[in-house]
Amino acid sequence: MKYLIMEDFAGQPVSFVFPRRVDHGDMREQLPYGRVLGAGYVELRDGAFHCFGGYAELGVAARPEDEAILTEAFANAAD
Repeated sequence: MKYLIMEDFAGQPVSFVFPRRVDHGDMREQLPYGRVLGAGYVELRDGAFHCFGGYAELGVAARPEDEAILTEAFANAAD
């Protein structure tokens, strides 16, 4: 899977996970938010998210904090 972490209008990170066949740039164009904070690929291994790679067109790479942002987003989705 691929992912983007965007900054919402309140300055908070918002995560988006989408299939590998969708280009980061195409997904970015669909989102109403401003700044891309982190981007790349994400895998679920041994019950934890692992982020790697990046979004070369904007020079944005996977960051260590992206894994925690995705974990929190999925934990909150169950509520």
